[in-house]
Parts: sequence; structure tokens; C-alpha cells
Amino acid sequence: MTIDQRLDRLTERHEALTQTVELMVAENRERDRRWAERGKVWDKQMDQVMEGLARLLHTAEIRRRRIERLEG
Repeated sequence: MTIDQRLDRLTERHEALTQTVELMVAENRERDRRWAERGKVWDKQMDQVMEGLARLLHTAEIRRRRIERLEG
């Protein structure tokens, strides 16, 4: 194999690796975008859960006070 052939082969391999890396970068960006979207949905759902828990805690506290008053 001549030097020119080796250089051609090396150039082809380099181009193939470059394309692979570019595809990986694009896939990672897409994955990051999807995770960011899911994170927003998750944050909204967690806000709703926390609000619900706060309402339940408030209701439980009112009930506890009422029971204490009735037993008092």
C-alpha cells in the first residue's frame, strides 16, 4: 500500500469518524431537549402534588383542632 493510498484511507476514516461524532452531538442535543421538556412537566406535576399536600395538611390541622376542642 502506497503512502497516497494510506492517506486516502486515513482521510476516509477521519471523515467517517467526523460524521459519527456529528450524529452523536445531534442526538445528544435532541435528548437534552426532550429531558428539559420532561423536566418542565415533572416540575409542574410536583407543584400540584405539593399544593395538594399543603391543602391536606391544612385540613388535618383543622380537624385536629376541632377534635381537641370537642374532647377539651
